[in-house]
Amino acid sequence: MATDFLGRMLRHDLPNPNTSPELFDGILTRRVMAFLIDCVIMGAAILIVTLVAGILGIFTFGLTWLSIPLIVPLTFVVYYAVTLGSASRATLGMRATDIVLTPTRETTLDGWMAMIHVVLFWISCSILTPFIVLIGLFTPRRQLLHDLVLGTMMVRRSPMVRHWQTYARAGDAAQ
Repeated sequence: MATDFLGRMLRHDLPNPNTSPELFDGILTRRVMAFLIDCVIMGAAILIVTLVAGILGIFTFGLTWLSIPLIVPLTFVVYYAVTLGSASRATLGMRATDIVLTPTRETTLDGWMAMIHVVLFWISCSILTPFIVLIGLFTPRRQLLHDLVLGTMMVRRSPMVRHWQTYARAGDAAQ
C-alpha cells in the first residue's frame, strides 16, 4: 500500500492517472468553472440573507444587524458542509461540471471534513492565489495544496462510476 507525503496510508483502489486519464481530463478547468458557479450561488444566498437581516433589523431595533458580518463566512462553510458532506460529495457547481470530491486515504468524507476542506481552501486561496491552481499542474492527480493536506482529490463523476464498477468486478473475480 502506498503512502502520501505525510506518511499516511493511501487507499489501494485509487485511480491511476496513467491508466485512467479520463478521470482527470480537464479537471482543473472544471474546478475553476465549478468554483465560479458556486460563487454565483453563494452570492445570491448571501444577498438574500443580508436583505432579510437588514429588514429584520428594523423590527429588532438593529439587533439582527449585528449578525451581518457573520453571514459571508457562515454561508460559505454551511454551503460546502451541506453539499460536499452529502452523499453526492459535490457542490452544485461541481455537479454541473461533472466532478466529485474523493478521499485518498482510508477515511470517510463527512460534513466535518467538508468544512475543513473549505476553510483550508479559502486560507490557501487568500495566501497563494492564483498559485493554488499551479500546484495542480505538477501533481499526477491534479490535486491542489488543500487536497494534498486533507487527503482528497477531485475526479470526473461519470468516468469514476465506471472505474469503481470495473474495480468492484475485478475484486469479485479475484475472490
